[in-house]
Amino acid sequence: MASVNLDQVQIGENKYISKKALLSNLKTYNLYYRGEALQLRHREEEGELIIEGLLNIFWGLRRPIRLQMQDGKEPIKPAPFLSGRYANTAESEKQRKKLVPPTIEVTEPADQSEQGTETAGETGEEEESAHLQRTRSDVSGRRLGGRTALGNQRRIRRHRCSFNGHYYNHKTAVFTPAFGSVTNVRINSSMTTAQVLRVLLNKFKIENSPEDFSLFLLHTSGERVQLKRGDHPLSIRVLQGPCEQVSKIFLMEVDQVEEVTYDVAQYIKLEIPVLQSFIDKLMEEELREMEKLKQR
Repeated sequence: MASVNLDQVQIGENKYISKKALLSNLKTYNLYYRGEALQLRHREEEGELIIEGLLNIFWGLRRPIRLQMQDGKEPIKPAPFLSGRYANTAESEKQRKKLVPPTIEVTEPADQSEQGTETAGETGEEEESAHLQRTRSDVSGRRLGGRTALGNQRRIRRHRCSFNGHYYNHKTAVFTPAFGSVTNVRINSSMTTAQVLRVLLNKFKIENSPEDFSLFLLHTSGERVQLKRGDHPLSIRVLQGPCEQVSKIFLMEVDQVEEVTYDVAQYIKLEIPVLQSFIDKLMEEELREMEKLKQR
């Protein structure tokens, strides 16, 4: 029994494939992505094959998602004025007076906490940046003293959450990623769909429940298969092959998408006149059968 398990790799709940077959597909996969970040590594732990690396996941959401306003970490309170190297020294007062800029001129009302943060000195900016909210924006056009706000703009951008270069609205903390845009997560073949979903949501600080989403395998034929919670997405991706022109893994809402079988997918892309001709033939055949029954 143990020898059978060592030769088999689990790819889902009660679903297994031979280790040899999976390694063969992995070799093809890595040849396709030779020299690229999507190449996968593999190792064995106590006879179990483990594949690890980046998995591309495409956004297929129809509704906005909620993003955390902060990282959820308790901010460390900074020193009253400047960093520790100037504290409690005679020189600190002189330095603080030189570094603190004059009153900020703004064209729109600003929050008191925001003003207090932005009037910090140049020396304190580096230390303070670690405690800024990731979602701050709307300050790109302001000037601090005689300096341009370019440095602050770059600093703030580092603390804002981004999806493929598009920054979400920090006032509402909601965002809908462009349909078909791609992201990736670093996972391994032992991780289930449920675990991969949690990794993806944590990566982008998404507050929605993982139960609201699922991973779907979409084929160019139109077939759409929902991965079960116990499936192993990375192994399934390797078995499907590396070409994303043939199939892609999408993140979608469970209640917004339905599965499409291969048989149904064959008819989806047909033109309406062709489909209508099929219906007409079926109706003619049904009428002939009814006539035969009447004659009997």
